[in-house]
Amino acid sequence: MLLPLFASPSFAQIQSDAFIEKLLKKHPERFSEILRNPEKYQIQILYTRIDRNKKNEPHFTTHAYRLNQDQYFYPASTVKLPAVALAFEKLNKLGIDKYTPMLTGADRPEQTAVTKDSTSENGLPSVAHYAKKILLASDNDAFNRLYEFIGQQELNDSLHKKGYKNTRIMHRLESNIGLENNRYTNPVRFEKDGKLVYEQPANYSSKEFQAPAPVLAGKGFMKDGQLVNEPFDFTAKNNFPLEEQHRMLKSLFFPDQVPANQRFNLTEDDYQFMYRYMSQFPVETDFPANYTEDYYDGYVKFLMFGATKTRLPRHIRLFNKSGDAYGFLLDNAYIADFEKGIEFMLTAVIYCNEDGIFNDDQYEYDTVGLPFMANLGKTIFDYELTRKRSVRPDLNRFEVEYDK
Repeated sequence: MLLPLFASPSFAQIQSDAFIEKLLKKHPERFSEILRNPEKYQIQILYTRIDRNKKNEPHFTTHAYRLNQDQYFYPASTVKLPAVALAFEKLNKLGIDKYTPMLTGADRPEQTAVTKDSTSENGLPSVAHYAKKILLASDNDAFNRLYEFIGQQELNDSLHKKGYKNTRIMHRLESNIGLENNRYTNPVRFEKDGKLVYEQPANYSSKEFQAPAPVLAGKGFMKDGQLVNEPFDFTAKNNFPLEEQHRMLKSLFFPDQVPANQRFNLTEDDYQFMYRYMSQFPVETDFPANYTEDYYDGYVKFLMFGATKTRLPRHIRLFNKSGDAYGFLLDNAYIADFEKGIEFMLTAVIYCNEDGIFNDDQYEYDTVGLPFMANLGKTIFDYELTRKRSVRPDLNRFEVEYDK
């Protein structure tokens, strides 16, 4: 069953079909174990084929495998993509350039202030540099600063208004300060040449965004070095369903193809910024300087490449946002081969927690998750290589220059 992406206002009408499963079954050497135990690995996949007409206008056809909005997975770092888009949108509303220095204050014990950033070219923090660090290397602190700038309530209300009804972003990352403290966000001010441009006071989100019903998973978890033999509670954790991730990707790469109320209010420079740093390899930048030494081409590039540490081809680019935490491994990518004229969207999640215990650092990312992601990307890419196209796509919009 083929379904045009967004044929109706409700993306949730997309149903799983047999296409992806049939494709995977053609490669038992890659997927036999996964296909024998899809429930164990809690796999969900969305693949969108893109066909262009003579005017280079795209037509989308989406296939789904085991898509289940009610099957919770922890979204990890994938929540950083909407944070970048909404931070740019908020700046545009305020009339502030994204490179303007942003200074973060602190007025609660659990909060921290930031007035300098030694990793940026000018030594100062900004929304642009935070966004760059997020898209290049999935920096957690950078996400937290954008979360604080946007505010919990504004962040969630904005996404819900755009139709991402089941997305919940309720907490900072790598910051164990609790649900209530995450409602509070820091004061922020923007300064240019020593002059105040904009000042935002500390904020508190009074709205309730956590799951309406308990979300429990696994059979145990580690706490203070001890095993607790009961399911782990994800009720107050972030949520970003696969179909909403896939839809957001489309809204960012093909904004003209989605309803106006689902788009982000971004400038063309914002789009080009996001395309550049979503697809750039960390080693291709001078700022932050340590990225060249600390990271490799495949860092956070799970689909097709499986986070390989070897040098990757430059004509194939993953414009993606991936994540891994609590045994969940996921990636959300627009993939383009500029030499062969190939483009498609692919979003997937797999659960890699054999023992069902959370917080024990015993997750099978390297042995199960990353090989699956690499094989899935390669399988779809190989299919794209062989399928017939009436028109070669013009991908100039996405062929950005990778500045330092």
